[in-house]
Amino acid sequence: MTNVLYDLPGPKARVRYRIIGVASALAIVALLVYIVWRFNETGQFDSIKWQQFQYSAIQEQLLDGYLTTLRAAGAAAVLALLFGAIFATGRLSDHAWFRAPSTFVVELFRAIPLLILIFFAYYGPLQLGFKIEPFWPLVVGLTLYNGSVLAEIFRAGIEAVARGQSEAAYALGMRKTQVMTLILLPQAVRSMLPAIVSQIVVLLKDTALGFIITVPELLFVGKQIGGRLAFGLPYVPSYLIVAAIYIATCGLLSWFAWWLQRRMTRGGRRMKTTARPAPVTAETGSAAV
Repeated sequence: MTNVLYDLPGPKARVRYRIIGVASALAIVALLVYIVWRFNETGQFDSIKWQQFQYSAIQEQLLDGYLTTLRAAGAAAVLALLFGAIFATGRLSDHAWFRAPSTFVVELFRAIPLLILIFFAYYGPLQLGFKIEPFWPLVVGLTLYNGSVLAEIFRAGIEAVARGQSEAAYALGMRKTQVMTLILLPQAVRSMLPAIVSQIVVLLKDTALGFIITVPELLFVGKQIGGRLAFGLPYVPSYLIVAAIYIATCGLLSWFAWWLQRRMTRGGRRMKTTARPAPVTAETGSAAV
């Protein structure tokens, strides 16, 4: 009746949990029904508010905004992964001259809100007389913030590997770089993968902050479409469509992470089951090659 972290619930507790679960589900359903009813009462489902979405020009605008969102998220994700890998290596370094600045940078950008980083990256060059496209300040802000978080994920994942693994590698004469790349990272990636993909999903959603500096991403386009008086200011329908696109994209990323982790886990188990010790010869008492 006990688990590693907590006591397993008994019969009465399980019944109580079921009642709480059913009551919570009914409350959520009731809230959704109320929201839909209010939308209907306020005319959010009127045909005129949804009429413009059947035009190819509007669909192309949404597609362009979605592609801009994906470009910003893709560029920021690649740069954030590189940023995180470099500064995670710095935080794990044995040299204080490398470890201390890396720790300072990671803790600094983790503590600054993302919106402020985007403002600094956009308005800072403008104050110095440099005019830049708003796309790159968004990417820079996303890179600094999410890269710092990823650096901590990498560091925690590597340090979570059993110390005996690295000690055994050092005993075999491996250098620290070999221990990191050949022993620790392959094992740490499996445990880090869900957290990495979760942070990439957060990064994708944070691209919506780009509308503040007029990046023509998905939310910015949705706001423009929703502000058209000729169609009754369809803000709610526009934002519902934008939300559905975000949910579908994030769900696809989560599914890919689940599939990749399952595939990696199967591959690791297959290697363990197929690995067999080499037979020992009777003449030499050593393992045969």
